[in-house]
Amino acid sequence: MNIEQIYTGCLAQGAYYIESNGEVAIIDPLRESAPYIEKAEKDGAKIKYIFETHFHADFVSGHVDLAEKTGATIVYGPGAKTNFDMHEAKDGETFEIGDIKIKVLHTPGHTLESSTFLLIDKEGNEKAIFSGDTLFIGDVGRPDLAQKAGKITQEDLAGMLFDSLRNKIMTLPDDVVVYPAHGAGSACGKNMSKETTDLLGNQKKTNYALRADMTKAEFIAEVTDGLLPPPQYFAQNVAMNKSADTSGLDKILEKGNVGLDVETFEAMANHEGALVLDTRHQEEFTKEHIPNSIFIGIDGSFAPWVGALIPDLQQPIVFITEEGREVEIVTRLSRVGYDNTLGYLKGGINAWKAEGKETDSIKSIPATEFATELKSGNLTVLDVRKPSEFQSEHVEDAQNFALDYINDNFDELDKNQEYHVHCAGGYRSVIAASIMKSRGFHKLVDIAGGFKAISETDIPTTDYVCPSTLK
Repeated sequence: MNIEQIYTGCLAQGAYYIESNGEVAIIDPLRESAPYIEKAEKDGAKIKYIFETHFHADFVSGHVDLAEKTGATIVYGPGAKTNFDMHEAKDGETFEIGDIKIKVLHTPGHTLESSTFLLIDKEGNEKAIFSGDTLFIGDVGRPDLAQKAGKITQEDLAGMLFDSLRNKIMTLPDDVVVYPAHGAGSACGKNMSKETTDLLGNQKKTNYALRADMTKAEFIAEVTDGLLPPPQYFAQNVAMNKSADTSGLDKILEKGNVGLDVETFEAMANHEGALVLDTRHQEEFTKEHIPNSIFIGIDGSFAPWVGALIPDLQQPIVFITEEGREVEIVTRLSRVGYDNTLGYLKGGINAWKAEGKETDSIKSIPATEFATELKSGNLTVLDVRKPSEFQSEHVEDAQNFALDYINDNFDELDKNQEYHVHCAGGYRSVIAASIMKSRGFHKLVDIAGGFKAISETDIPTTDYVCPSTLK
């Protein structure tokens, strides 16, 4: 038996490849099916089942495409409804993969159909659980995504999650290995560990939500406290994961991995409403970029920020990237449902300039220069970190203007005002500045290195408060 966790850092997502005696189960696959097929071929094995722990909100799964290419059966838990062929499992139902079995444990709470898959080895021992978004390392799934107006609340779902954990998961042996769907950085929980696997017994000791003396009322209060609104693309990704019409990656790459000359690229932006997405490093963007382009760098949390900031999944996109990373860009956009990529600028920014096209820039200064300017005059400082980061510690008199909600809060700003913008390390501030410039805010100064660099100067900041103590 072989269990392999296939972890994708950009999405903080874990998919699983399980092989036994020539048969394979895939759990929570990403959009691209090729890696799973290639692994099975290398092992001389056949993919028999594709298990989905729930309808994912933070990424588009590749289950339909993978099933079409391999003949595998897609399995969801009780209550799941789709418009493609799949097997709706019963609670307690078992599936054989070679010499092992996978048992379905219906664990509603994160969503109504959420299920945990229990691996039983050939000796009959309970060895591991693939817990999806029910149980993370250090946390549990957020219970607000499957609310239904007038029918079910986040408190109702939290109560279900409490029962699922106590009755289905915490009764399992302590030496069972926990394999969750996500780790730190995912928006599907609040306080996930950077670790991506653990023993259940250790989680019973260390996970706040698994305290033995915890009442249901206490659990509901704690897991619903401090929940931020989910990213806007979550509901759209759920719909795509229920649909048979979601394209496979092959078709998306055929359309999106196309080099465009300057004239065609510009025409798509000007006449077809395509958004120009610049995926280079933030320092390259601040120095020189195409006017009205939006920066979201490929080497940061690229896909989640695209999902959070571009409201329409059908938005036509043309992009600029480093040579050789074109397929990566299209693939990572597709993972969160942005399938309408129309191509990239062949030759990049140099080709644009060679045609005599105008470029723009954003003033960026080091924290030391910011410190000098701050002493010599009144500056308006925008801190685009999350509210919890801002509350923990910030530049005195700074204004919190969280990037997560930037599209909803432009009425707070004045286009005639100069703004000094920073985040934690310099990535998010450039995203924010690029969006601000596209909305007509041109008096912008980016603080390179963000709060990390600021904290190494003598700039006055508020007293530090541990983020875990903030409500």
